Amino acid sequence: MPLPSLFYTAQQVKNGEVTSAQTNSLPMFALMERAGQAVFTVTLAQFPTSQHWLICCGGGNNGGDGYIVANLAKTMGQRVTVWYTSNPDDLSGDALRAYYQWVDKGGEVYPFDDAIPDDVDVIIDGLLGTGLTGDVREPTCELIKTINHSDKPVVAIDVPSGLNANTGAILGQAIRADHTVSFIGMKQGLVTGKAREYAGQLHFAGLGVSETFNEQNRPSVCAIEQRNVQDALPKRAACAHKGSHGKSLLVGGDLGMGGAMLLAAQACARTGSGLTAVALHGSNVMPLLTTIPEVMSMDWQSETARSRIEWCDVIGIGPGLGRDQAGKQWFDAVVHQPLPKVMDADALFFLAQTPVYDDKRIMTPHPAEAARLLGASVEYVEADRFKAIRSLHERFGGVIVLKGAGTLIYDGENMYVCMAGNPGMATGGMGDVLTGVITSLVAQGLELSSAAQVGVWIHSSAADSNAALHGERGLLASDLLPHLRQLVN
Repeated sequence: MPLPSLFYTAQQVKNGEVTSAQTNSLPMFALMERAGQAVFTVTLAQFPTSQHWLICCGGGNNGGDGYIVANLAKTMGQRVTVWYTSNPDDLSGDALRAYYQWVDKGGEVYPFDDAIPDDVDVIIDGLLGTGLTGDVREPTCELIKTINHSDKPVVAIDVPSGLNANTGAILGQAIRADHTVSFIGMKQGLVTGKAREYAGQLHFAGLGVSETFNEQNRPSVCAIEQRNVQDALPKRAACAHKGSHGKSLLVGGDLGMGGAMLLAAQACARTGSGLTAVALHGSNVMPLLTTIPEVMSMDWQSETARSRIEWCDVIGIGPGLGRDQAGKQWFDAVVHQPLPKVMDADALFFLAQTPVYDDKRIMTPHPAEAARLLGASVEYVEADRFKAIRSLHERFGGVIVLKGAGTLIYDGENMYVCMAGNPGMATGGMGDVLTGVITSLVAQGLELSSAAQVGVWIHSSAADSNAALHGERGLLASDLLPHLRQLVN
């Protein structure tokens, strides 16, 4: 099945799968059998020439799923080795039934070894499920290390063992999976933070009850989809003029940091802002004029620059703003303005010093900036990105964009995640481009939450388009510019 666009907490799925199964008159063991079938199908499709599968089973229902997979694989002629970390005699319910099915058909189980056999082609991870909350304990922790140190591909059942299904954080140790097959409702922790590194390629199996589950449960997170972007971008009237598409003011580009504003200004113009003005350090005016003459550039010390605050429809402030007196003066001049604002970089530095609640603002912090705004550590932010972004909104209001792997957007009511993007984006200037894109979209009339969602998706998709052509390594922020224009059209 294609990946869903709706995500849920682990507790929602745990409770909801029972109700959904009852609604469809299905016993819970039937769901376990379907889950095992889904994992078997994905594994065989991804590794069609594999001959020896190592299936690692824990003491819960994930272990039961593993025994189902073992049975199917053996029936299809695979050589199967099953390791356990919890004595099978301690199993209960459906997991115990799955174990007996395996044993009754001649299957054997073994305590795990400290070395994975050389001829193993693929490992199935059925050690720990979505209910894990504390750090992984021994002996499972040692087995996870052994699996990770091997060069064998891994398929995780529902969630990589050791990964928090709600937050995406690592609980001491976690399986680095190549593929993860999630069931019934995709878990929100699989799509952001460390999970983007540990979950590998995601697969989804609804097990025949996902439609019922979706009807009965409200998602905790929604993915931004291309159709959402297309619906949000306003169609341009045949008789439109440049004033019809908004007036953007960008502020930043202090001495030595003019490149940040060059990137933001080009991104703003290329995504459709009708008129774009830039206030920046006087030494950077000529480089900006030379690079993009369509943008009105002015020394930020001039009266003309200050007058643009009343002229514009939206202000984007922060890229290359600097932390000296000039940057602080501009921040003070903008922070209490009643018009929409987009704040990033050094504007967030000043905001952390003098917190202001504002529902007419979009903030785009990366984890370190978010930590400063919350008076916390980066580790705190990354341990639960959903909690962190809610805390940011509670303290500062508006729409929050928490950047990183699986960028999150929260507007106080709804949570969104961007599934696009790639590691090549971890280079200087990417955030400046995003500021320009979002500012442009607000100028064109998108309400703040929509502008944040559309801007993040366009920005990440532009990076993916360029990486598809040239690879991730060496991707520059300026490489996104031509793709931005394609995507908004």
